[in-house]
Amino acid sequence: MIMNDSFLQFLKLQKPRLKLMPSLNNTYTVATVARPLVTVYSDKDEDTGTSVLLPAVFKAPIRPDVVNFVHQNIAKNHRQPYAVSKDAGHQTSAESWGTGRAVARIPRVRGGGTHRSGQGAFGNMCRGGRMFAPTRTWRRWHRKVNTTQKRYAMVSAISASGVPALVMAKGHLVQDVPEFPLVVTNKIQEYTRTKQAISFLHRIRVWKDINKVYKSKRLRAGKGKMRNRRHVQRKGPLIVYSKDQGLKKAFRNIPGVNTINVRKLNLLKLAPGGHVGRFVIWTEAAFKQLDQLYGTWKKKASLKNNYNLPFPAMTNTDLAGLFKSREIKSVLRHRRRSLPRRTRKLNPLRHIRTMITLNPYAAVLKRRASRAAQKRVLLKEALELKKDGKPLTKKHEKIVQRVAKRRELLSEIKTKAKAKAKAKPKPKAKAKGKSKEKVKKTNVKKSSPKK
Repeated sequence: MIMNDSFLQFLKLQKPRLKLMPSLNNTYTVATVARPLVTVYSDKDEDTGTSVLLPAVFKAPIRPDVVNFVHQNIAKNHRQPYAVSKDAGHQTSAESWGTGRAVARIPRVRGGGTHRSGQGAFGNMCRGGRMFAPTRTWRRWHRKVNTTQKRYAMVSAISASGVPALVMAKGHLVQDVPEFPLVVTNKIQEYTRTKQAISFLHRIRVWKDINKVYKSKRLRAGKGKMRNRRHVQRKGPLIVYSKDQGLKKAFRNIPGVNTINVRKLNLLKLAPGGHVGRFVIWTEAAFKQLDQLYGTWKKKASLKNNYNLPFPAMTNTDLAGLFKSREIKSVLRHRRRSLPRRTRKLNPLRHIRTMITLNPYAAVLKRRASRAAQKRVLLKEALELKKDGKPLTKKHEKIVQRVAKRRELLSEIKTKAKAKAKAKPKPKAKAKGKSKEKVKKTNVKKSSPKK
């Protein structure tokens, strides 16, 4: 942003936080160097007066695709093997009747005197038979995920939890929360009673989100009802702590609320369903540990072996601004106003306009043909009217007259042609003998000399 001299002197006092960059027209622009500060709130929703630097992990790139992929694979790792009995569908004595009895060759139950005898057995299409491709316990139940990939997903989920838009898009009611990300004092780690936890959530204006969880409780669809997971409900806030001094017991009975240690962050809790944007409440000690856990780009993580935050694919995501910048416009070619369009090749026998471009006389022929067709129709109608003894209309009379005139002209032309043909003298007939001699001469072959 551009500023005047009075504001400039104030900014020079903020040396650790801002960097002033002179431009060509003697104005200054501000580039944020240090990260913004986050206020720490007390358990009574009061500003404690202390502030914490926003950890670098909150500026990491958000990759929903990586989060979804890692979540899908990690979620498979708590499955237990299941399979049908290996003897299911084969606990009967059955044998095929073979060919020659006009029945299918499926194995059939032995014996007689009961409905079961002679029935098909073993096959997946038979009643009481085994299933197709019976399930086995040695299926590949678990998935190995790369450590760096898991960390990338975790970093993305933490970064997304600091964006109010993504948290609200997930369905959390955080419009009354004092600040984002929400950091509270370490005093809540000493809570041991649920009464204390509920009063804290009311004061910090988070209870709307938990009330939503109460209202969302409903029966599960499907067979899970019979498998000790009868009800489903929405997720509430996740409380991340540094040291458990009774906090887990205090919050465990509030529906939708989960607690987790900052050193044991789990993607299944931080991005439930593989979707980023869970509402997280941080304790001050846990919030300060994030830089040590994930690094700051300039400094590697001290609590992990040789790890630092992933770099974003784009440093500046303002694509519209980039495309309109002078530097890029100077390199690009000018916009083509007239683009060469591919013309569709049409069959001239079906498309008259294409035919006219090739043969302009085709329009005359087509017009002539249509008129001839109209005349034929009118003549046919006139003949039918004459047969029925009905009077002819003007159109029909004209057509009949034209046809009569044309016939007269044709008959005159024919008579003249016949008269001319009679007036012409006949050609003289050639002598028959001479022609035969010529034919004989042509038929004579030259005899080859004998050796």
